[in-house]
Amino acid sequence: MTPSRKIIHCDCDCFYAAVEMRDDPSLRGRPLAVGGQPDQRGVVATCNYEARHFGVRSAMATSQALKRCPDLVVLPPAMEKYRVASRQILAIYRDYTDAVEPLSLDEAYLDVTSATHFKGSGTLIAQDIRARIAKTVGITASAGVAPNKFLSKIASDWNKPDGLFVIRPHEIDAFVAVLPVEKLFGVGKVTAAKLKRLGAHHCADLRNWSMGDLQHHFGKFGERLFDLCRGIDQRDVCATRERKSISVEETYVVDLPDLGACAQQLSVLLESLARSVQRLKS
Repeated sequence: MTPSRKIIHCDCDCFYAAVEMRDDPSLRGRPLAVGGQPDQRGVVATCNYEARHFGVRSAMATSQALKRCPDLVVLPPAMEKYRVASRQILAIYRDYTDAVEPLSLDEAYLDVTSATHFKGSGTLIAQDIRARIAKTVGITASAGVAPNKFLSKIASDWNKPDGLFVIRPHEIDAFVAVLPVEKLFGVGKVTAAKLKRLGAHHCADLRNWSMGDLQHHFGKFGERLFDLCRGIDQRDVCATRERKSISVEETYVVDLPDLGACAQQLSVLLESLARSVQRLKS
């Protein structure tokens, strides 16, 4: 019998904002966002939990965030500072396993199935990682431990902030059955709305559908839904990930007046894209 995998998903709590509060303790307890300025069409990159209490969210226009929370402190991103913290965090992860799949500066999957630390206990490894991040980097991290990536990511969000949640193999069936369909990996607002129109509000509802029914309504993604609603996810933790695309973008402070003006900006964007491609090749 193949032993169950032990996958940890680690995610630092409001990472950019946490680093800023670490460096300036006077910001603690105040609503804080890191992002662009409202007069330059800025958006919120991340915000702390005090700001989230007012309905401020990542990717929200900064101007809208300030309407919801007039006392919001908005700081510009300090990316090099965040990268330094990220390197420290990744070094901690790699002390436990080489199978680390970074998803962003502060978030990663770890496969600790074969780890020898703490006699192979995924729970104790996750606890130790969180303690070391707090001591070394000065911020908190949440973690989820489960037999696959899908469940570990859900688990890491279960007790945020500064929390740990474990889903053991014998708990999977009951845990997943009551999950809302919007919690499924790859299910966005449109797909969730369609599922609910068809009478599927929780994973237990989806289990009544055959593979054919799901494929009929959702195409190839139906196969994925069939597995996920049963807590099945065979994806490996990939330490090396192939880049699938590259892009550039620009937010203009003043509206471009017409299609001709937009076309004139294409050459600038294409030059920027070419430079990015060249940097990746070098």
